Amino acid sequence: MSDLGNKKIISKNISHLMNERGITRNQISDDLNIKYTTLTDWIKGNTYPRIDSIEKLANYFNVQKSDLVERKPTNISRVATVSIPVLGQIACGDPITAEENIDGYRDEVSAHLPSGNLFYLKCKGRSMEPTIPDGSYVLIHEQPEVEDGEIAAVLVDDDTEATLKRVKRSGDSVILMPDNNKFSPIILSKKQPGRIIGKAVKFSVDL
Repeated sequence: MSDLGNKKIISKNISHLMNERGITRNQISDDLNIKYTTLTDWIKGNTYPRIDSIEKLANYFNVQKSDLVERKPTNISRVATVSIPVLGQIACGDPITAEENIDGYRDEVSAHLPSGNLFYLKCKGRSMEPTIPDGSYVLIHEQPEVEDGEIAAVLVDDDTEATLKRVKRSGDSVILMPDNNKFSPIILSKKQPGRIIGKAVKFSVDL
């Protein structure tokens, strides 16, 4: 059966090439004069690009069109890998890794990963420096609680983006601590509720 027209396959292949080359959506959108929203729909697997757009992307990445539209062979390497979703905004009430929350994928060697549900968040800002640099991709193990002193991904005030902070407990209070002392801690309360969605396992930086 042909892979042509398979939105999931071209989505994964575009995401893989972007991660491999360290290229952002904004760069591709500007360089190829493609609407950012259109590109995002391809990356999320919502729509399938026309053949002329596939040719543009192939030339841009300097690959064959087949490298975009065909399933990657699994027998090239004995190392088993898994594609982990990168989350953007998180839709309230939906499962964390629901399709509408996913901004792309990053491939990891499966043997090096903990069991359970995993996802990536892109760190925005400098509140966790020097531990986690701005722009890093942070691997998160989905879980509702973490140990005192561990770094967690937390949704605060029903926001749609998770913040990364170190969790400290003091009596009945939960304090979200930045590692950068130029930033203020966040104290969770009834007026400012929060929900832990996972524990930070490791981070990686694209050069």
